[in-house]
Amino acid sequence: MTGPIASLLTRHTTAARFARFLGVGVLNTAFGYAAYAALVLGGLGPQPALAVAFAIGILWNYATHARLVFGTAGLGRIVPYAGAYGLIYGLNALALGTALRAGLAPLVAQALLVLPMACLSFLLISAVLTGHLPFFGRARPPATTTAKEKGTAR
Repeated sequence: MTGPIASLLTRHTTAARFARFLGVGVLNTAFGYAAYAALVLGGLGPQPALAVAFAIGILWNYATHARLVFGTAGLGRIVPYAGAYGLIYGLNALALGTALRAGLAPLVAQALLVLPMACLSFLLISAVLTGHLPFFGRARPPATTTAKEKGTAR
């Protein structure tokens, strides 16, 4: 289906998926932030605590995102999902370091990063688990090349 109706349906489906992502994200964020806070309060430095919390969260978050948000079963996409989380972790770590150097307390600094990291996560995780970025419709298959275009037709 193409045209304005398909565009409207895509936007509606994406909006509903984003709402589910946010709901599951609250659970995942609470889990991840609780792990981070427990590690920091237990004496681990902010950056190592962030690394450990992200590592612990990958399997939990994959299960909740794949099943509850994107309707994906099995572990077939866990490697690219972990890669996306690695990228998110790297950006989060850079932002956390910047916030700490600006004088923010570790718990406050990470709390301020939750929303921007959630938005970035939705974009990357959507691409990994659905094969396309949200709000832009389904990825189109590569165009086929005709024999004439390949230079074999006469």
